[in-house]
Amino acid sequence: MTDPTTGRLRVDGASLHYEVRGEGPLLLLIPGGTGGAASFDGIAGDLAAHYTVATHDPRGMARSTLDDPEAEQRVAQHADDALRLLDLLSPGEPARVFGASSGAIVSLHLLTAHPGRVGLVVAHEPPVVEVLPDAAEHRALITRVRETFRTEGPMPALAVFAAGLKKDGTATEPRAEVELPPQAAARAEQTMAGLPYFIGRIVPGFMSYAPDIDRLAALRDRLVLACGQDSRGELPYRPAAFLAERLGIEPVHFPGGHTGLTTHPAEFGELLLRTLRA
Repeated sequence: MTDPTTGRLRVDGASLHYEVRGEGPLLLLIPGGTGGAASFDGIAGDLAAHYTVATHDPRGMARSTLDDPEAEQRVAQHADDALRLLDLLSPGEPARVFGASSGAIVSLHLLTAHPGRVGLVVAHEPPVVEVLPDAAEHRALITRVRETFRTEGPMPALAVFAAGLKKDGTATEPRAEVELPPQAAARAEQTMAGLPYFIGRIVPGFMSYAPDIDRLAALRDRLVLACGQDSRGELPYRPAAFLAERLGIEPVHFPGGHTGLTTHPAEFGELLLRTLRA
């Protein structure tokens, strides 16, 4: 795979690291969690045979630095960062956008706030829990995560958060003694380094976001809601399925669960390419 071209983009309150591969219409991939641009390494090369593929580390993650490391994080600001990348790399031309998890929340806001810049959004399991009938329970979960983070630190807070995402509410302890290939090990190290920021800033800021459902309904011909084949019943699955039903569109089920991009990269990338070209 050809190495990407890298660059930096100055935005309000931050400096973004971004990467570009391939040629053709622009496809912006917005990562979730703490993975950053590296989370797309397994699929970006294949997609670059058909698109100009742009990835980036969201503000505050990995190589994208914040002017104020303590700044609260808002979905609208992250979406504005994505817009700035579109303006830089595809001025005047609507782009295709894929977002995963918290990145999928950003992609929803980008579509509703700047529809003229987006030709199609594929949003994979955006955890917009505010759309759910039992949203109050999930607000309580976020409160518990924040309090655990404040009193006990990021790893206990992550365990509380992970338990809330599962069907049965059972937390699983991270397996620290697994030997990983060098690239995967480096990615795991980045994940751990970004954990305090993710749990302390992204989770509370993003999971309290409520998308404009009426606006999404008006733009549903440009929206694909994607779910993990193996995550039925889990919290990240439910908002995507609920929105799809509410908007009258059929969700697309991708291989694996919430992290299918990592666990099934070849199959995931193949289906994403078919979905983008449908």
